[in-house]
Amino acid sequence: MSEKTKAQGEPKQLDLQRLVSLLLNKSWIIGLSALVCAVLTFLVSFYVITPKYESSTMFYVNNNSDLSIGNASVSIDSGDITAAKNLVDSYIIILESRETLLDVIDYAGVDCSYEDLQDMIDAEAVNGTEIFRVTVTSPDPVEAERIANAVGQILPTRIKNIIEGTSAKIVESAIVASKPSSPSYMGNTVLGFLVGFVLSISVIVLYELFDVTIRTEEDVQICCSHPVLSAVPDMTVQSKGGYYHYGGDQRGKRTVAGAKDPVLVGSGISFSASEAYKLLRTKLQFSFVDERDCHIIGVSSAMAGEGKSLSSVNLAYSLAQLDKRVLLIDCDMRRPSLSAKLPIKKLPGLSNYLTRQVGMEEIVQHYGSGDEECGFNVIAAGRNPPNPIELLNSSRMSKALDQLRGSYDYIILDLPPVGEVSDALVAAKLVDGVLLVVRQNYCNRTVLSDAVKQFSFVDARILGVVLNCTEEDSRAYGKKYRGYKRSYSRYEGSYIAASRAAKKAAEQSEQRPEKNM
Repeated sequence: MSEKTKAQGEPKQLDLQRLVSLLLNKSWIIGLSALVCAVLTFLVSFYVITPKYESSTMFYVNNNSDLSIGNASVSIDSGDITAAKNLVDSYIIILESRETLLDVIDYAGVDCSYEDLQDMIDAEAVNGTEIFRVTVTSPDPVEAERIANAVGQILPTRIKNIIEGTSAKIVESAIVASKPSSPSYMGNTVLGFLVGFVLSISVIVLYELFDVTIRTEEDVQICCSHPVLSAVPDMTVQSKGGYYHYGGDQRGKRTVAGAKDPVLVGSGISFSASEAYKLLRTKLQFSFVDERDCHIIGVSSAMAGEGKSLSSVNLAYSLAQLDKRVLLIDCDMRRPSLSAKLPIKKLPGLSNYLTRQVGMEEIVQHYGSGDEECGFNVIAAGRNPPNPIELLNSSRMSKALDQLRGSYDYIILDLPPVGEVSDALVAAKLVDGVLLVVRQNYCNRTVLSDAVKQFSFVDARILGVVLNCTEEDSRAYGKKYRGYKRSYSRYEGSYIAASRAAKKAAEQSEQRPEKNM
């Protein structure tokens, strides 16, 4: 198994520059997610979480019951202090004993169980000194204060009765808390913001790593070693409010008031799309190094709906602009579409010729009329046959292409999607090279890799890939096309202005003889 084939199922590798670009492009999602998490955390903290109040009392630990803090006549050496620190842990254990806590409950007069009170009390040494603090947490601030002061009354007596020669004296009594200790609205809100921020970044990065949808030229290179010959922008996007699907499917169509349908074929396509097809035309011309007078190019795709038929038409038109003799044949006899994209008759067509119903001269039609600067010939698919794969594999099909080579410079076969039916594999043996059309944000690496393997299995030569329907404002191509438009927008405007001036001059020259008459 080749490295390219292995790579199709593996996560992508994101370099630092691409990662930063990805996160900047999705920054609005990251910010919105963090903000939503912060708001939700604040609402939960404010309306759902019950506020808790804390009251504390502090004790001084002495390992000599005869000593007193206020007795200046008795000195306390370092050994006494060390022993007192060691006693803190013992005092805490005594505090948490069942008998002590039951006495505290009785003294404080609160209605709670031993286990509940154990969860409410927390004891710890203060900064490693011989002073330790007992903190009581409760939803009721008065209850917390009563329990803490009850501990201050019960614990010293319990300690003196259990550990002889020691004592615990109250340093600070508990008071009623004026504000809740938890939850911290500001702290929880900031924490929610940070959690949303980190989670959104993690989800975006993981999705990008494991997403197999083809979005960039690098994604194409992961699963196939063939070059991307051209990236054709999405001509179907008329404006920010309108989108038209390929293949005549307009289920997702949204129209704009007063807007016209976009031109997808011929000289009326967008400037950037026209230049993309010209680039494709140039690279295809350099792909053939032999001296054959006519080259047959098959155009296919891995999946239906990737724009292969539209690419076939515009490639034929682009080649015809060089005064080349071009023939476009619709070989997709199961789902023909050229007759819907071009003003040609559906019948008779290729299927009628291959079944010997008509001759070749009856199926060849011409596209291009008075307002077209160039044109080419077209053969429609004809009537849908029950056995298209047998017709494409017939000797009559092979002989027809051999005969047509003498009359044309280029013959373009619009083939069915190789991932849908096997018709394209049969026709691929008749062409000099196959052009694969891959639609951005639609096809995936697994399907494309399978298509490449199928063509390789029949020894078909893949000329390259056309990345179709690219978004001009996408992460990968936005910068490229914005720069492209800046560089050529003046040229485009000058070209349009010159065309209008020439047309106006021609109209004026036609009117002058009439005035002189």
